[in-house]
Amino acid sequence: MKSKDLYPAIFSRHAEAYEQRLEQIMERGEARGRQRAIDFLEAKPGMRVLDLACGPGNLTARVAPLVLAGGEVIGVDLAAGMIDRARRRGIQGATFEVMDIEQLAFPDTSFDAAICGHGLQFVPDLAQTLREARRVLRPGGRFAASVPVGSPSRGLAALDGVVDRHLPPAPRPPDQEMTRHLVSDPQALEAAARDAGFASAQVETIEETVVWQSAEQLVALCSSWWDCAARMEGMDEGARADFLDDALSTLKRDHPGGIETSSRNLVLLAIA
Repeated sequence: MKSKDLYPAIFSRHAEAYEQRLEQIMERGEARGRQRAIDFLEAKPGMRVLDLACGPGNLTARVAPLVLAGGEVIGVDLAAGMIDRARRRGIQGATFEVMDIEQLAFPDTSFDAAICGHGLQFVPDLAQTLREARRVLRPGGRFAASVPVGSPSRGLAALDGVVDRHLPPAPRPPDQEMTRHLVSDPQALEAAARDAGFASAQVETIEETVVWQSAEQLVALCSSWWDCAARMEGMDEGARADFLDDALSTLKRDHPGGIETSSRNLVLLAIA
């Protein structure tokens, strides 16, 4: 299966849960990689900003108020379900379109800044995606992208063990091999941005810690993580219930109170 057949469908089906989970994390200031990307844009009133792989608009909702009045944010995503959720939010100064970020339907130099929160890792052709981001930016325009490295539950071996016991391996579309390599290596990601035409580029490594109130909260939302969601595709209700019951009992046994998960992000900061 190819990337563009797999990911848009999964994210569309889990758009609501994804929106809720990310909103909680961002409201608590725990999405440090995405926040660093927002800060780097230096968004100001009147600017025109492009949100690549915008999902349900969590980042858009934070950038749009910064560019009012007179500015706008356009969010694009290949998952129609994500765009539907984003449009329902009614974010002032923002519009959303279903669009492939490898083939942007915008003129050259039509944006002042662009951002991508946890989207670059899903594209089959990273070089083409970065070239398109560079093409639509005016000279001197800023581009920032946060990319997660490794599992979102790094350090939570109990949950990883339950997942591996119950679920098949996560799908790995073969057309994504090069992208997976590039976005996991800071030097390679920086070089890819420069090769795409950015005048300057650097990559920062940012650690994140997310605090979950309880095992119940974590288990209720973990199935919206794309890798877990993809591994649960096709499971019957009984097998799904067995997995969730095992995950909950295991986590409650090992973590009777609040739970912390850790993750690492590479944040690309580039100037056209």
